[in-house]
Amino acid sequence: MFVCLGNICRSPLAEAIFKHKVKNRGLDDVLWADSAGTSDYHIGEPPDSRTVRNALKNGVTVDHRGQQLTVKHLDEYDYIFAMDSQNHASIQRLVNGRRIRAKIDLIRSFDPLSPGGEVPDPYYGGERGFQEVFEMLDRSIEKLIDYLVEENGIRTGT
Repeated sequence: MFVCLGNICRSPLAEAIFKHKVKNRGLDDVLWADSAGTSDYHIGEPPDSRTVRNALKNGVTVDHRGQQLTVKHLDEYDYIFAMDSQNHASIQRLVNGRRIRAKIDLIRSFDPLSPGGEVPDPYYGGERGFQEVFEMLDRSIEKLIDYLVEENGIRTGT
């Protein structure tokens, strides 16, 4: 599960990149992802049009409707990746001491160029910001998938 604030820019893009890469590696029968927001601002809405355009420009299709992260998600998913420390803290508040299934981390903990960095919110910026976010997520998710394959002993055909 990929998580940002509104679930219309960063997290649906991360979900789409993940699904694209997983499909290209022939792993879509064993690895699956979704995305959500820590807020309820955009429930049921499609992703920001700039996110969709940028993804298409990079060969990735975004197909998602906004949803809010819930306590139920904490036990449905093995991993929950926040885009930044503010959303990471919001997820931790939702955990509120419960024993949960999910491991929670920042997605850029897998970024080879800036491990542990944050994915900035491109919402108030221009097209360049959306491309920078795409590139951060693209390389982080590539390493995340490598980790998941190795950690879980998944056999690949590639």
